[in-house]
Amino acid sequence: MNISILIFGKNNFIATLPDQIRYATAFSVEVIDNLDRAVSRIKTTPPDIILVQASLDSSMELCGWLKDQTKLSWIYCILFEDRSQQLTDRNKYGWHRELEMSAAALKQGADAYIWHLIEEKTDYSLAELTANHGLILAQLTVGLRKAQKYRDLIRTNDMLSAIALADSLTELNNRRALEWDLPRQIQRARTQKTSLSLIILDVDHFKKVNDTHGHLVGDRILQVLCQRLRHNLRCQDTAFRYGGEEFVILLANTTDEEALLVARRLNRVVSDEPFALNNKLTINITISLGTASLQPEDDEKGESLLHRADQCLLQAKTSGRNRVINSSYLSHHGSHLKVVSS
Repeated sequence: MNISILIFGKNNFIATLPDQIRYATAFSVEVIDNLDRAVSRIKTTPPDIILVQASLDSSMELCGWLKDQTKLSWIYCILFEDRSQQLTDRNKYGWHRELEMSAAALKQGADAYIWHLIEEKTDYSLAELTANHGLILAQLTVGLRKAQKYRDLIRTNDMLSAIALADSLTELNNRRALEWDLPRQIQRARTQKTSLSLIILDVDHFKKVNDTHGHLVGDRILQVLCQRLRHNLRCQDTAFRYGGEEFVILLANTTDEEALLVARRLNRVVSDEPFALNNKLTINITISLGTASLQPEDDEKGESLLHRADQCLLQAKTSGRNRVINSSYLSHHGSHLKVVSS
């Protein structure tokens, strides 16, 4: 576990900290004494723990800012009280003053508040300094534990997200993943002024396969089909299981004509070689495909884009199957779509 510690304080402040912090090899320690630079550092590369020197200008401002950052709430912030006036008041007014100061610091955004006893101050006994260092290390342990729990949570969330967005049978992305990714790709294409196309494909007469050979064979057909699709797609293409025996492929940086070429290639690699499921069973499979490309009038979610491709797929199914229909001429010729047979 590589822990990152940011110290908001003067360079000489780190010299007053326990040796376990100053010389630890397991920690990545950085010292910053400027508020703007500290905020910039936290935004770009958030540390696990922040140690704040109270006597430094803007120290309380940093604690307050950090408290307002909901997305950074996992960062553990320890405020070290080394201001001479506060230390004087603590010695003068006793423990109730210490409690008031601790409560105020926690309200302002610190997760922990430590009265920092410096070794050079001869009025502190060895026992007091040892106890103070022990408290610092204990609070550091709390921060480390919180950082570890946060990382475990992120790892678990990533795993659950991957499960939620994956189709367990084919190991492709599922429909939920498509609904999340398609708007992102549309926004990227429009921002970068690049083309975007998609393919919808469907296995021809798949119900007949299930009725004749059973659903286990049907499932195996889909698995082999997806293996062929993956091996014949480019790195920029993303395949999704849309539902049942229907699939969608997003083609980034791909024009309408290029999408047609991809669809024709997929049609061939499926139809040209029978699906050998075992030594005794070989089945001929074909697919029908519809393609469409992003247009300026398409909505940001991609519903109209999907609809055009789906209409092409429907036309491919009703006009004979085992073919590609492209929607490039749809806007110019109404329902007269371009039919491409393999």
